[in-house]
Amino acid sequence: MISTFNESIAPDCEEIVKVLVTGGAGFIGSSFVEMALSKQFPLISKIVVLDKLTYAGSKSNLVNVFDNPNFEFIKGDICDSKLVFEAMEGIDAVINFAAESHVDRSITDSTEFIRTNVLGTQVLLDAAKLHNVKKFVQVSTDEVYGSVLEGSWDENQPLLPNSPYSASKAAADLLARAYFVTYGLDINITRCSNNFGPRQNPEKLIPNFVLKLMDDEKVPVFGDGKNVRDWLYVEDHCKGIYLVLTMGVSGEIYNIGGGTELTNLELTQKLLELTQKNQSYIEFVMDRPGHDKRYSVDYQKIQNLGYYPDTKFDENLESTVYWYMTQYKSKLK
Repeated sequence: MISTFNESIAPDCEEIVKVLVTGGAGFIGSSFVEMALSKQFPLISKIVVLDKLTYAGSKSNLVNVFDNPNFEFIKGDICDSKLVFEAMEGIDAVINFAAESHVDRSITDSTEFIRTNVLGTQVLLDAAKLHNVKKFVQVSTDEVYGSVLEGSWDENQPLLPNSPYSASKAAADLLARAYFVTYGLDINITRCSNNFGPRQNPEKLIPNFVLKLMDDEKVPVFGDGKNVRDWLYVEDHCKGIYLVLTMGVSGEIYNIGGGTELTNLELTQKLLELTQKNQSYIEFVMDRPGHDKRYSVDYQKIQNLGYYPDTKFDENLESTVYWYMTQYKSKLK
C-alpha cells in the first residue's frame, strides 16, 4: 500500500489544541513542527517548542515557522523543572523528542545521556502530571530491544539495550510506563527505526557520509559493513507519531518502522552511486563496542491506526542526498 497516512480517521478524534514539542529544533522534532503548522496534522492548532539548542538543535531548522502566529519558541533545558512547569501551562499534549542520541558519544561519555534522557524525561512527566495534560508521547527507539538476527521485535519484546544511549532511552520508557500505571497519566511510547531526511545532524551516517564524499574523503564503515538497519523517512515517522498522539490507546507502545532493511554496506553503495563516487572511497574501520548486528521492528500494531510507510525509499534517499549536496555547495560560495 502506497498511502502513508490515513487522514480519514483523524476527524473522529479529540482535538489536541496546543502541543508542547520538546527538542523541536532538532532533526525529527522540527520536521514534526513544520508538518503540523502546514496543516498536515489537522487536530493540532498551536505548537510550543522547548529546546536547549545544543549542537543537535538549531533555530535554522525552524526558519519556515517562526513567523507563524500559532508557533512559540522557548529556549531551555528539559531538566530545568521550573522552566518546564511554566512552559507546560495551558498545554494539551506533550511530545518528547528531546534526547542525546548519538551512540558513539554515549560510549565515550554517558553522563549527558543519563541526565537528558532519564532525568529530563522525569521532569517532563512530573510537570505533565501536575498540569493534567491530555496526552504524553515519549519518542523512543528500536535500539532499546537490542539486536535480533531473525524476525522482528514486537512491542512485547523485553528490553535488552546494548549501548549507554539505548539503555538511557529504555530507562525513560520504563519511567513513562510507571507514570501511566501509578498516576494514570495518558502515556504512549513510540519506538522508531533509523530515521533519514533533510536537516539531520552530520554526526549521523547518511549526512556524514555524503558530506565526506563531497569533500573527496573516504567513508568509515564499521566492521564488515553487514550490520542491518531498517530505514524510516522522517516524514513517515512524524505521521506515525501524529496518529499515536491522536488515536493511541492509553498506556500502549507503538513501533514505527520504515520497511526498508539494508546492510550498512548496501546503504553506502547507494550513497556512492548518488554522489558519483567509486568503491575506493570505502574504508573499513574497527567495529565499535557493543555494535548491534540487526534491528527490525514489527509495526503491525500502528497499522491499525492507519499508518503505512512510504515505499519510495530510493526516491526519498535521492532527495535527501540532493538536499545535503545543495547545502554543501551553498556553504562553499
